[in-house]
Amino acid sequence: MTVLSGEGIEVTLPPGWEGVIGRSGAVADGAVRQVVAHFASFPLPAVRGDFGGGAVEGMGPQDVLVVLFEFGPEAVGSTLFAAEGVPAVGAADFDRSMLQRSITGQSGVQRFFTTANRTFCLYVVVGSHLDRIDVVPTVSALLGSLRIK
Repeated sequence: MTVLSGEGIEVTLPPGWEGVIGRSGAVADGAVRQVVAHFASFPLPAVRGDFGGGAVEGMGPQDVLVVLFEFGPEAVGSTLFAAEGVPAVGAADFDRSMLQRSITGQSGVQRFFTTANRTFCLYVVVGSHLDRIDVVPTVSALLGSLRIK
């Protein structure tokens, strides 16, 4: 297993997974680039959107993409980010309507949370809604290894 760290985030990747922790590509009018991390059970394309655009289109039925996107300090204490700690994700949480862009067969889950006085969106996409139960244990292991400072 590979330990990946950067930007105050550390995670142990499951065997065969890859990941990138960095800063978002989208900035406007001098805005701060946000921390974004992508963890995937398939090869990540070099160019992809913050929430996986450019990556999810090539997912197979057993593939998973986990996105961790940090919001700014102004979000700390807001109702949207009231949940404390990295959330758990179960098979029943996935919904086909939770995708940023609908792709046949896929489903996703989105959770907002605060940890270490930092606010995040966790976005997980599975390649097959019908087979999601098969990949949830691996996603749970990845999330259980996630440490944020």
